[in-house]
Amino acid sequence: MDRTDTAPTTPAEPTPTDPPPAATPAEEPAPPRTPGWTRAALVVLLLGTGLLYIWGLGASGWANSFYAAAVQAGSVSGKAFFYGSSDAANSITVDKTPASLWLMALSVRIFGLNSWAMLVPQALCGVASVGVLYATVKRWYGPVAGLIAGLVLALTPVATLMFRFNNPDALLVLLLVGGAYATVRALETASTRWIVLAGALVGFGFLTKMLQAFLVVPVFAGVYLLAAPTGLWRRVRQLLLAGVAVVVSAGWWVAIVELTPASARPYIGGSQGNSILELTLGYNGLGRITGDEVGSVGDGRMGGGGGPFSGQTGLLRMFDAEIGGQVSWLLPAALILLVAGLLAAGRAARTDRTRAGLLLWGGWLLVTGLIFSFMSGIFHAYYTVALAPAVGALVGIGGTVLWRQRRPLPASATGGEPAVGPQPGDTPAVGSMWQRWRPLAATATLAGTLAVTAWWAWVLLGRSPDWYPWLRTAVLVAGLAGAAGILLASRLPRWLVPVVLGVGAAAALAGPAAYALQTAATPHGGSIPSAGPSVAGGFGRGGFPGGQPPGGMQRPDGGQMPGAQRPDGGQMPGAQRPDGGQMPGGQRPDGGQSPEGGQNNGQAPSFPGGGAPGDQAPGGQAPGFPGGGRDGGQVPPGGRQGPAAGGGMGGLLNAREPSAALRELLERDSASYTWAAATIGSNNASGYQLATGDPVMAIGGFNGSDPSPTLAQFQRYVADGKIHYFLGGGGFRANGGSSASQEIAAWVAESFTAQTVDGVTVYDLSTPKAAS
Repeated sequence: MDRTDTAPTTPAEPTPTDPPPAATPAEEPAPPRTPGWTRAALVVLLLGTGLLYIWGLGASGWANSFYAAAVQAGSVSGKAFFYGSSDAANSITVDKTPASLWLMALSVRIFGLNSWAMLVPQALCGVASVGVLYATVKRWYGPVAGLIAGLVLALTPVATLMFRFNNPDALLVLLLVGGAYATVRALETASTRWIVLAGALVGFGFLTKMLQAFLVVPVFAGVYLLAAPTGLWRRVRQLLLAGVAVVVSAGWWVAIVELTPASARPYIGGSQGNSILELTLGYNGLGRITGDEVGSVGDGRMGGGGGPFSGQTGLLRMFDAEIGGQVSWLLPAALILLVAGLLAAGRAARTDRTRAGLLLWGGWLLVTGLIFSFMSGIFHAYYTVALAPAVGALVGIGGTVLWRQRRPLPASATGGEPAVGPQPGDTPAVGSMWQRWRPLAATATLAGTLAVTAWWAWVLLGRSPDWYPWLRTAVLVAGLAGAAGILLASRLPRWLVPVVLGVGAAAALAGPAAYALQTAATPHGGSIPSAGPSVAGGFGRGGFPGGQPPGGMQRPDGGQMPGAQRPDGGQMPGAQRPDGGQMPGGQRPDGGQSPEGGQNNGQAPSFPGGGAPGDQAPGGQAPGFPGGGRDGGQVPPGGRQGPAAGGGMGGLLNAREPSAALRELLERDSASYTWAAATIGSNNASGYQLATGDPVMAIGGFNGSDPSPTLAQFQRYVADGKIHYFLGGGGFRANGGSSASQEIAAWVAESFTAQTVDGVTVYDLSTPKAAS
């Protein structure tokens, strides 16, 4: 490709009296030198990002104990490492593909099991994502655009949250940004090698978080098909090869899992049929779109079409109280600049880089954002970290392109207007009238975008009225002043223009930067973390959407609790045994004690430790519920090593930290057993496993609704002396799935004697009840 099609960086400007250069189509321009200050700025950006993402990282303890337990298991067992098992004895896997666990488990193998060894790789993924995004945007639009893009990504609150957490999203973002970089390189010269690499990176993204990685595939392919500088059929052939790369890089692990006999590998968590393909297409696939997720918590038909924990679906979902403060600070600006940039590109050549870049990042933002907005299944606010690179790129590209468009075109393009010289981002004329108005339109668009951004920050900050209330007013005033300064920039002294731009940039970034700093200073834990301070109406800080926990369950203040009724009037699992009796540690419907003599004092079985629905945490809140003494899933300030006590929602959302007495009991003779204990639900099991370092079987997987193990399998494990203890509490299901966990709990209650250790019901499976 002739690199003169569209200029990727800023060349030296000729004076109006310079003669036109001689045509030298066979020569390619030498790449201009990058100013030294931009290298220094990049170093500051990357070091600052690293400081933001790493400082105080250990305060979050195990963060999401569900994944932390799998990391611990993978660090001591090669089989658990490969499959992503929840325990080193390989009972069941996590409900995701395991690539992100591999990175953390390798670190733990080297540095030992601690929160720093687990979380630092996630932070480094964040620093690398910022660096790769900078490199991607800089190639075509210059270092200033790249620095803006990287800074926006670094300061996005949900990015600060997830690059300090152990969910799969950190590695996913890095791989997708890497895929975008490879696509940009492929577009420059129609390179088969680079487009195949893009496919391979996206495929490895599937091994990180399954089908979410594929949301960018139609965008990458469509932009390449449109703008690559080669013939149509060669583009098609190259995309087919890239598709093969996606399949191979994603499919090798899937093929091994599917071809391995079920008896030789762990059960696939999240599936009802022990199949990774079922998990991919069902629970983690189309089920997330339609809400039909068998075995999930809650019902996609609830909450105005949204799944549990997800709020309302609709076009404005990314701006609502739950999600707005996570990612939407510069989302209006990105959308405005996307439209303005495409209009400025006009009827440019097919291979025009300005338009190609805008379509690449704009397509990423729109496709992913719209699917997030309308998906009816399980959706959490932290998923939106996948939007942050696209928002940053569009703000960087659109802002710099429009700033350059403020300058008049050469006289030849404006019919005699004064000329300054060609600028990067300029496109072929689409009419002399438009070209005359172009500088004014670009200036007005930039000023309007800044004003809208400041207003939106004012709205978002107003959702936390008691959190630095002065910041809200300061951002609005500075933003409007910066917008006015941009409108008057052509009349201002040259030295004052950078001041105006600095004020505008500070106004645009002050809100997300403040949220990001608050997020980094606050320990986070549990399955549903949230960035920033408490906001009115948001799930992460203000309770469940609509004030209700998922599945129609109520709280002690009159709301429904686990083990009550579903919206359709049916009984929630977790309340009664199949024979009509109460599950271990609770009461029967007639008010009598359970067969073990009520040693758990009639406490509800669904809560780790048997915490009864009437019990309250400090402040009168339901124990363990987000918004109820947990501050949206956060570990208490000054967090400790290990999961928080009293796991959320019956051990569903967080782990329990066992007492010293319980830990000593579990560790007793643990080497003689395959599993030191078994309990319902992965999070419930993870706390015990992380505290003892011994395998703990997570019956039923994350929700307690997977048929792993079946009652017959569990009975065989017990008969063979493989499981020492059964621990009461944890797990419930609200949308179908297996009842095996309830059957196991009922059989244990009938066959073994219960004891209570620091509020936890414990059954010694090595000592059955004497026959009556």
